[in-house]
Amino acid sequence: MINTLHIKNVGIIDEISVDLNKGFNVLTGETGAGKTLIIDSLDILAGGRFSKEMIRKGENYSFVEMSIKKNNSNEEDTILSREININGKNLCKINGRMVTVSELKNFMKNLLDIHGQHDNQSLLNTTTHINLLDKFAGNSLKPIKLDYSEKYSEYKRLKEEIAKNYGDDKERQRKLDLLKYQSNEIEEANLKKGEEEELEERKKIMLNAEKLSKNLEIAENEILNVSLDSIASAMKSLEKIEDINEEYKKQSEKIRSIYYDLEDCGREISRFSEDIYFDEREIEDVESRLNIISSIKRKYGNNIDEILKYKAEVEKEIYDIENLEEYTNKLKHDLEILEEEMKELCKKMHNIRERTGEFLSEQIQKELIDLEMKNTKFKVKIDYSSSNQFNENGQDNIEFLIMTNVGEDFKPLTKIASGGEMSRIMLAIKKVLADVDEVETLVFDEIDTGISGKAASKVAEKMKEISKNHQIICVTHLATIAAKGDSNYYINKKVEDGKTKTNISLLTDNKLIEEIARIASGEVTKVSMQYAKELIAKNA
Repeated sequence: MINTLHIKNVGIIDEISVDLNKGFNVLTGETGAGKTLIIDSLDILAGGRFSKEMIRKGENYSFVEMSIKKNNSNEEDTILSREININGKNLCKINGRMVTVSELKNFMKNLLDIHGQHDNQSLLNTTTHINLLDKFAGNSLKPIKLDYSEKYSEYKRLKEEIAKNYGDDKERQRKLDLLKYQSNEIEEANLKKGEEEELEERKKIMLNAEKLSKNLEIAENEILNVSLDSIASAMKSLEKIEDINEEYKKQSEKIRSIYYDLEDCGREISRFSEDIYFDEREIEDVESRLNIISSIKRKYGNNIDEILKYKAEVEKEIYDIENLEEYTNKLKHDLEILEEEMKELCKKMHNIRERTGEFLSEQIQKELIDLEMKNTKFKVKIDYSSSNQFNENGQDNIEFLIMTNVGEDFKPLTKIASGGEMSRIMLAIKKVLADVDEVETLVFDEIDTGISGKAASKVAEKMKEISKNHQIICVTHLATIAAKGDSNYYINKKVEDGKTKTNISLLTDNKLIEEIARIASGEVTKVSMQYAKELIAKNA
C-alpha cells in the first residue's frame, strides 16, 4: 500500500505531501483544485505517459515520489520516484537505484491499478484474465495446473532437444568431420595433466645449467669439506660432557641435529647436480613437446585441463550425431506420450474453467445490477484449441467481454469508452475477485460520473467492502461515497504571490462533517450538516 505521496511542480501543484492510510481513502474538494492532478501523479509513478504541459508554469521539471509497503510484510518501505524535465529527460528510481520507465511500470503493475484512465489497468491486459480466473477457481484447479506446469517444462525441453538436429545430412557430415578431426588432433597430442608445468620446469633448469652447476658444486663442497668436519668435531666434544649438565646435553642434541640436516642437504645438492646434466637432444625434445602443447592450447583451451574437457564434449557431440536418428526417434516417442498426458490435463482444466467462468459471470452480473447497470452483461470467453500447441496455461485463451447496451455485441473491456462506466464495471469485477486479486492499491477516478441515489450507495458499499483487503483511493463528488471513507482528504487551491497553489489536508470531526455537507448540497447549512451527520453515523 502507499504510505506517503509527495508531488512537486505538477500542474497547479507547487509542492504537497500526504500520508495515506489503509482502507478507504477519499479525496474531495473544489473543482479545479488539483484532485485529478493527484491521480495523474500516481499514474506518472506507475510508468504512465507524461506531457510537458503538466510541468508547473515557470518550472523546469516535475517530481513525484511515494513510499510503499507490501501488505503483511516486515520489509522496510520501498521508495519510488520519477522526475521529468522540460527537455523530456526522465529520471526514475527505486530505492535510489536508477531504472527505466519500463522497469518502473513493471514493478508497479501488481501494486497499483488506476481506474478511469485506460493506460494502467491490469484488467485491460487480457494476459491477466486467465490467471484471475484460475485463482478464482481455487483448489479445484490448482493441483491439475501444477501437474501440467511440470509436464510443460519437460515438453519445452524435449522440443528444444528435437530441434537440435544439426541441419541437413551434408551439414551434419561436415560437422561430424570437423569434430572427429578435433578429437583426433587432441588424441594424438597425448596430453597428460601437469605435463606442461613439468616440462617448463625442466626447460628452466636446462637453460640455467651452467649457473646451477657452478653454484651447486660450491655449496656441496662448503658443506662437505668445511662445515661438516667442524660441526662433527664440536658434536663429539659436547657428547663427552653432556651427562654432566642438562644444558650441555641440549646443545649437544641441537648440534647433532644440525649435523645430520647438513648431511642431508649435501646429498640433495649432489642429486640436484646429477639432474642438471643433459644432451642437446633432450632440450630439443622438451621444446618440441611444449610447441605441440602451445599449438593445441591456441585451438582448444587455455590449459591441458580445459583441452581434455573440450575433448570429452566433442566426443559426446560425435556420439549424439552418429546416433541422432535413434536418439531423435526416442525423443519424439517420449514427446507423443507427454502430449497425450498434457491434452488430458488441458481438457480437465478447460472444463473447470468453463464452470468457473459461468459462475464468475453470474457473480459479476449480480454486482452490475446492484450498480444500476441492468443492461450491461459480462461474459468470460474461453477459446479451447485441441491442437498439439501448448502454452504455460494449457490450451485455453481467455478474455473478459462486456456488453453495455441491449442489442449490441460483446466487446473486449478495452472498447468501453466512458471512464465512469469503465470504473463501475471494474468495481464490479474487483468486488468479485477481491480475494484473489494481488493488486494492493486501487485508484478510482470518475467513479460517480452519471450516478446518484441508490446506485451511488451501492458503489460506496462495494468500495468499502473491497477496502477490507485492498487500499482504496477514490476521487468523488458524492456525499454518499465520501461518508464511507476511513480517511477523508480535502483538496483546495489558493493564490499566493500571483500564483495558484494546491493544498491537501486530512479531515476530522467537524471539518469532515462540513465537507460532506458541502458536497451534499453545495453549501454548508444546518440542514446539510444534519444530513452529513446522519450519513456518517449510518456508515460508522
